[in-house]
Amino acid sequence: MEGIIEQVGILQEQISSLQMLNHFLLTLFMLVPMILISRTVVAGTRYSPILLIVIFGLAMGFILESSGVATPGLGEFPVIEFLSKTTNIALIVTFFVGGQEIRKIFGNKELSNAELLIPSEEEVVLGTTRTQLVFIIRSFFLLLGIEAVSRLILGLNSSPLGDYYAILAYLGLVGAIVLIDNKATYTDKRMYIKKGALEIAIIIGISLITYYLSLAIQDLVALPQIFFAMLIATAIGALFYSYSFGPTIKALLFAGIPVVLAGNFMVGGSRIMEAFAMENANAVLGYGFFGQIFWMFGGIALLMYVAGTANVRNLAPGMAGALSHTGLTGACTAGDLGKKAANRAPMLVNIPFAMHIFVFSILAMSSDRGALLMVPSVILMIVGAILLVIGLKNLKRCNGMNDREEVKGLLQFGFGWQLIAIFGGLIALSFSSMSLEFSAMAKASAISHFGLFAAIQEGMFGSEAAGLVTFTFSMTFLIHPFVFYMFGKAMENDGNMPKLPVYILTLLGLAGMLLSILFL
Repeated sequence: MEGIIEQVGILQEQISSLQMLNHFLLTLFMLVPMILISRTVVAGTRYSPILLIVIFGLAMGFILESSGVATPGLGEFPVIEFLSKTTNIALIVTFFVGGQEIRKIFGNKELSNAELLIPSEEEVVLGTTRTQLVFIIRSFFLLLGIEAVSRLILGLNSSPLGDYYAILAYLGLVGAIVLIDNKATYTDKRMYIKKGALEIAIIIGISLITYYLSLAIQDLVALPQIFFAMLIATAIGALFYSYSFGPTIKALLFAGIPVVLAGNFMVGGSRIMEAFAMENANAVLGYGFFGQIFWMFGGIALLMYVAGTANVRNLAPGMAGALSHTGLTGACTAGDLGKKAANRAPMLVNIPFAMHIFVFSILAMSSDRGALLMVPSVILMIVGAILLVIGLKNLKRCNGMNDREEVKGLLQFGFGWQLIAIFGGLIALSFSSMSLEFSAMAKASAISHFGLFAAIQEGMFGSEAAGLVTFTFSMTFLIHPFVFYMFGKAMENDGNMPKLPVYILTLLGLAGMLLSILFL
């Protein structure tokens, strides 16, 4: 009898292992085609595929939940839920590249990094070349493998996948290292592969160090892991500014954020019905929807009307940095909005992120007391207004004649607008009926702010907010048809944004945002 029981136990373990492998493959075959079909739909246009990833991801998550295949949060698809929490990994790469660009611009380093890869231009799917397809699939493996190794080392095995971290780590890292495009040209293939392995090790190291740093300082101030990741990755990038990218950085820079967003949108879509049943859902979503319009197009309106610049080379990376905006950052780094925007975006995202020590410190202390700390919030909003004015003046004065001065003006503008967007928004929300936790969710959603999103997802405002933020963050991405349509029109117009629609959208966003605060 005991032998039979033992055999049944072994059989159950084997079945569980097979189920995990099924989830792994199912996730791969859901997410990668989702990204590919998004790229296919926008092929031949100047629009970003992230627009379609939003719609397909939310729809897929909603269908899985409403059909009874899964419950809210996609607990039945643990690999998707696991992948949705790898935001920090994709951002570490963005911060590293941003550190390199900061050193080059402000250190007068004119050199361009040597390329080890000449990509294949053969189109295997409409809108996607062979090399790009490899980058997308490799990003999937990298995100899973790096996150699994980090959790395995840290002993964070409370997840349903906890027993399978070793398998996920093996599948992810081996797949990421051996997967290369055999039709691409390599100046030194062996060095290229070695760099990929080194980059994986460094990202894992940063993840471990930042986890322990956030833990060590938790009693003093609850700064989230993403803040320390920004500091360390940026510093490494500035130090090794001449480093040429291996396959890990290339893949995650191109497809890391789209893959993470696809996972988050699926999880968010599965929570649609649950979230609409919660109290204050209308206020959170209302502010999120109209806030997306106002903070994005309001910033663009200032750049156009006051600074006199309407070109995407300034607007796209400038607003990506000014809002720490996930979707626009992903579109820029993927090259969807031009080469100059792609080069500038990591740097313009990094430097405004440095002031997050104030954001997260004040929010952490506010969370402890259950209400926003008003005096420091007002002070930082005033500082933001001063920086905003300085940045707009400098941009108007340089008038595109000096690349370095233009970037400097954009950085000042980004600092200022982000402080105003975060603290001005939170101060306005403090006059509504929303709790601080829901105000933070509404604020993260209203500006697609990946730092605040990652912090809430890590549990900065408790487990309820951590569970629901994926939905509120995802739902407001539905406003991105306006965002990416306008940037697409600009790309079709030699990079110049049409002015009148921007001003109209700004006023519409402001009116809707105020109505959401006052009446919902």
